[in-house]
Amino acid sequence: MRTAARGRRPPRIGLALAGGVLLLVVVAALAPNLFSGRSPTDTVSVDALRGPSGAHWFGTDQLGRDVFTRVVHGAGRSLSIGLGATALGIAGGALLGLAAALGGRLADTVLMRLADVLLALPPLLLALLAMTVLGNGALNLTLAVAISNVPGYARVVRSEALVVRRSGYVEAAVGLGLRSRLLIGRHILPNTLGPLLVVATLGFGTTLIAVSGLSFLGFGTEPPNPEWGLMLSEGRNYLSTAWWAGVFPGAAITATVIAVNVVGRAAQARYTRRTAR
Repeated sequence: MRTAARGRRPPRIGLALAGGVLLLVVVAALAPNLFSGRSPTDTVSVDALRGPSGAHWFGTDQLGRDVFTRVVHGAGRSLSIGLGATALGIAGGALLGLAAALGGRLADTVLMRLADVLLALPPLLLALLAMTVLGNGALNLTLAVAISNVPGYARVVRSEALVVRRSGYVEAAVGLGLRSRLLIGRHILPNTLGPLLVVATLGFGTTLIAVSGLSFLGFGTEPPNPEWGLMLSEGRNYLSTAWWAGVFPGAAITATVIAVNVVGRAAQARYTRRTAR
């Protein structure tokens, strides 16, 4: 039986605030010029490390670039890498999970033992290992974080696919001679997507942290392109004299991750109530 805490909904005010934060971040990612008409890469050396003011809401960085503009434009890059990694992780996890659930005992044993080995490693470490093989760059960062997500998603898909595979209507479809491809496409895969998407929503915050963390370490977006983790890395050397250069990108990461977790828990609670009926 599911615990009461697991299905508990977050307060409506908190959910509304989280939704508002996510809406702002998405709009900033899609249309950054609505918030700032400046270029995120223009440098003005005479304005370097100026504090927050009416002219520069979040101050300027060491090259005189407007931090607010860079945070706004960085939303698109950070979210696109995070969403790309999540989508690729879901696709890879679905393929491995279905192969394990429907491929027989040997395939199940081999694939799930491999997943267990990968799950024993922290996701950030696994992504870091993948980056050492793939190399730097936004595309490789997306692939590396996706690889770190695959084992967890594969576990979810396998468990749900086994439940659906043993259900009465699927057994009846098998008895009537329904082809395996149609069986997977019509019955098994659609019934595994619900819990998988809920888990992916909850995991997107962790994915965003991994993306920002690897960018912070220098494995992601190349300068001067704005990205929250890269901006945080650049601003860390000036925290004692220009705190705003690192604090505001870090605040953007924190606020987005918290908002995603709140919305994800609400989605999980709603799905739990629906399946309990």
